[in-house]
Amino acid sequence: MKQLTGRTRRAARVRKKITGGPERPRLSVFRSNKHIYAQVVDDVAGHTLVAASTVDKQIAVTGATGNKAAAAAVGTLVAQRALEKGISAVVFDRGGYKYCGRVASLADAARAAGLQF
Repeated sequence: MKQLTGRTRRAARVRKKITGGPERPRLSVFRSNKHIYAQVVDDVAGHTLVAASTVDKQIAVTGATGNKAAAAAVGTLVAQRALEKGISAVVFDRGGYKYCGRVASLADAARAAGLQF
């Protein structure tokens, strides 16, 4: 059996309780040292509906990508893209990370842009 790290173990524990369906998909967050990624996933169909990250051209040109301001920009962008697709409510999946810093900044920005969770 594959040895899980602390973060992946916490993520698996969270994912046991959270599933995203077509009416309320899951907003999943992945954070690396340089970048932050967010995607809205329909777990029933197994499809990514909307995605945004600091690698996107709209955000990468603004400067630093590993800080709270960049995470807030990703949260706003993913919320705008979700609302364009008709998705207004999601379930938040923090991906095993603590809800502070860049993860909280992304979530707060997505809420401020009109996404409900």
